[in-house]
Amino acid sequence: MQVTLVTYLIICPAIFLAGFVDSIAGGGGLISLPIYLAVGLPPAMAAGTNKFTGSFGTLFSAIKFFKTGNVHLHAALISAIFAFIGSSSGAMLAIKIGETLRYIILGVIPFVIFLSFFKLDESKKQLNGIKLYVIVSLIGFIIGMYDGLVGPGTGTILIILFTALCGYNMKEASGNAKIINLTSNVSALLVFLLNGQVFMHLAIPAAFFGITGNYIGSSLAIKNGPKVIRPVLYMVLIGIIIKIIMDIIKLN
Repeated sequence: MQVTLVTYLIICPAIFLAGFVDSIAGGGGLISLPIYLAVGLPPAMAAGTNKFTGSFGTLFSAIKFFKTGNVHLHAALISAIFAFIGSSSGAMLAIKIGETLRYIILGVIPFVIFLSFFKLDESKKQLNGIKLYVIVSLIGFIIGMYDGLVGPGTGTILIILFTALCGYNMKEASGNAKIINLTSNVSALLVFLLNGQVFMHLAIPAAFFGITGNYIGSSLAIKNGPKVIRPVLYMVLIGIIIKIIMDIIKLN
């Protein structure tokens, strides 16, 4: 693939925005992965490049949430271990199925968008003990596999599940989601790197923009909580829905 100045002008601002959104409410991959596909990367390489930029951005965001006390570390680490296993399995499957992945992405993203519009109840009592650890283990493995195979919306799904099933408030759910998302990103990234499915000419410069977006976004999310989390995600999702519809029409 030939990279031009126009390619960088498209990718870098988009990855900044993806990092900003992802650090606030998850779902940054709903922006970044379609953009990588749009500039001409094959599906598996687009997924691998997306994991590269996403991993660095999520690392900085996770550190920010952890330092401010918005991570339940025991539950997050248990979930992360299972996410690592699930994500590597999903990434290997993504490489094997090749172009079919494009259709899976187009089919799954609208469902993730649908889930993200559910109103989350933050008044639910937080689980604890063995029940909590069983649930976070299942969340980690299943969503980790989804992240390795498809990716976009992983953070959003994690926030929804940690709030709805485990009883965390939105900031704690976001903090936990960053730890799991970082683990699943790194797990899948290792698989993609070993199979030559990361386009470094785009991945490295885009990563810097992703880190900046994640740092700014996580600061806003920690300071303002749900007041900034919901509106930012919804505004971006409207644009992504339009993009998905256009891609489906194009493929047909």
